[in-house]
Amino acid sequence: MSDTAFSRLHPTLQQTLNELGYTQPTEIQQQAIPQVLDGKDVMGAAQTGTGKTAAFTLPLIHRLIEQGVKGATRVLIVTPTRELAQQVYDKVAEYSQHTSLKCVALYGGANINPQKSQLAKKPEIVVGTPGRLLDHLHIGTLSLASLDTWCWMKPTACWTWALCQTSNA
Repeated sequence: MSDTAFSRLHPTLQQTLNELGYTQPTEIQQQAIPQVLDGKDVMGAAQTGTGKTAAFTLPLIHRLIEQGVKGATRVLIVTPTRELAQQVYDKVAEYSQHTSLKCVALYGGANINPQKSQLAKKPEIVVGTPGRLLDHLHIGTLSLASLDTWCWMKPTACWTWALCQTSNA
């Protein structure tokens, strides 16, 4: 991992990556990870299967580890579909397995009560779809008061959904 974007990550993340068999970053990871670690805004596009999720979640997890657990939502990742929300959640949980960080996936089509219980545990990372995120904001189970970072996965699809909901109101 020497002299790669992975070498800049917290040792706990490097251990996890070794366990998962990640030896070299992909092109999108090599380009994005240093930028995110430096606190820069990043917009990336790459083909399916190139490691985009790792490219932005690994440095965000790194930053949360460095700052320490604060018991508040600090990263919000918005996805257009429940399938993508679950996929991103699964990767975040996998990458943060050796940390005390908590993550939750919020999306419709699932019972909201277990999500409320998970939010009561004050996860640092929330992944969700626009509709269910709004549900939790409206009922007060999700607070964005401590939010540091907001990520849009496939932002065009998220904005299309938001515009459709607004125009139907």
